[in-house]
Amino acid sequence: MNKKIFRSSVAVALVVLLSSLVLIFGILFRYFENQLQSELESEADYIAYAVENQGIDYINNFSNSNKRITLISPDGKVLADTSANESELGNHTDRQEIMEAMKNGKGTSIRYSKTLAEKTVYYAMKMNDGNILRVSTKQYTVAVILFRLIQPILIVFVIAVVLSFALAQKVSKSIIKPINELDLDNPTNNEPYDELAPLLRKIAKQKVTIENQLKEAEFKQEEFRLITENMKEGFIVVDKQMKLLTYNRSALKLLGISKDKLDDILSAGNDNLTFLIDKVLDGACEKSNLTLNNNHYRLIANPVFENEQIIGAVILIIDVSESVKREQLRQEFTSNVSHELKTPLTSISGFAEIMKSGDTPDTVVTDFSASIYDEAQRLISLVNDILKISELDEKNIQEESEEVDLYELAVTVLKRLKTVADIRKISLNLIGESTIVFGNEKILDEMIYNLCDNAIKYNEDNGTVDVILSESDHHIKLTVKDTGIGIPQSEQKRIFERFYRVDKSHSKAIGGTGLGLSIVKHAAIYHNAEIELKSELGKGTTITIIFSKQKSVL
Repeated sequence: MNKKIFRSSVAVALVVLLSSLVLIFGILFRYFENQLQSELESEADYIAYAVENQGIDYINNFSNSNKRITLISPDGKVLADTSANESELGNHTDRQEIMEAMKNGKGTSIRYSKTLAEKTVYYAMKMNDGNILRVSTKQYTVAVILFRLIQPILIVFVIAVVLSFALAQKVSKSIIKPINELDLDNPTNNEPYDELAPLLRKIAKQKVTIENQLKEAEFKQEEFRLITENMKEGFIVVDKQMKLLTYNRSALKLLGISKDKLDDILSAGNDNLTFLIDKVLDGACEKSNLTLNNNHYRLIANPVFENEQIIGAVILIIDVSESVKREQLRQEFTSNVSHELKTPLTSISGFAEIMKSGDTPDTVVTDFSASIYDEAQRLISLVNDILKISELDEKNIQEESEEVDLYELAVTVLKRLKTVADIRKISLNLIGESTIVFGNEKILDEMIYNLCDNAIKYNEDNGTVDVILSESDHHIKLTVKDTGIGIPQSEQKRIFERFYRVDKSHSKAIGGTGLGLSIVKHAAIYHNAEIELKSELGKGTTITIIFSKQKSVL
């Protein structure tokens, strides 16, 4: 153990040392490299100013041997150079730093020597007269610098290794000291190291049987608790005298009562629950329905036997509110569809019956034909909207999801609605910029169209409709805001239901199937988006669709 602690301490110290050296050299090299670049830029600005005022002679008289200055014309010809005869230098238009300077006003590049021992850092800037001023300097590479510093680095490394060995030895001895001073008469007062296992094993053997039994009982109890407490269904167990033995939190939550209240109900025996338990304690398996606080529950009760004797009952409470609600919605949907289909079909049938006699004037036939066509189109729109909602419900969409620009999509939608809006002098405004979401373009088009179409239909004449796109780090928001009639607070929870209309007389006047906002809701669910609604009667409505930036479309 002493050796293990010693080796581990030394190894940690050496790893930290090597990591620190690498990190320090990396930071210093980056710092000096940035400092050199900054220095070149500053000198280039100074030299450019001097050249513009004193001419090329300034470069010819420049005496700093650490820097090389080159003046290059826009066509790449070298006009002056402090380290070579300009007539001997070739055209520089193909140099990286020169090309960047001509394009962006300044440019940099680094070129290494053949031996890779040195590198030359170039900085070029475009002067006011169009010429390119280039300043360069040479610098040793990292390998050369490390080679020159190898001796001091080794000295530091050796010192650190010696210190690591000394400190590691001291630490390991301090850890082992309690073991060497072990008090065998009072083992419980000693440090519980692995080395003490042989000594403590005798005491552990005397406790092992009791501890195993306790652990097994605790495990079974905890297992039962975890199962029952994490059940969504309510769970109640009573004995033969209808005394509460155990229950889970879901049972109290579903019934909306406390434990004391449940005890009172079982004691009183005048509740539907106790009536059910009475039957079960007589040996029958019972099922019953319970409605409580507008929620619907299914009660399943079974007797508990021991040696063929009934000793209690187990009651399972299942929340079936969602299933009941779905059935109610299905019935309501069927009723609404029947009503919506009946109206245009009745009109079509009536017009056709009149025309069937053959005595109808041509002008009337023309009017009847137009009415039949309008009613047929209404039926087609209704069926199409129902099919769209059905596809979204079943996620039966053939088109693949892709990146869609909501801004471009909104532009096309507003163009399609402009004619309708112009009739009532409603202003359509698109605010925002290109915003990309991952989804189905066809469904997103339907969503935006229905939002904007509703905003126009339920708007006031000379009103406005604003489509606003905004983006944050995690979300993208599509907001449609109108200055229309608004929605009463009491109606706002239901406007996304199928066929639901707030103002039925107004809705009939403007047409529509009553499924527009329902399509919006299902399209949002398809894209895992959230819907926010803000509306005030007489002051307009704002609907916001919040998309997550993650690709979460199913």
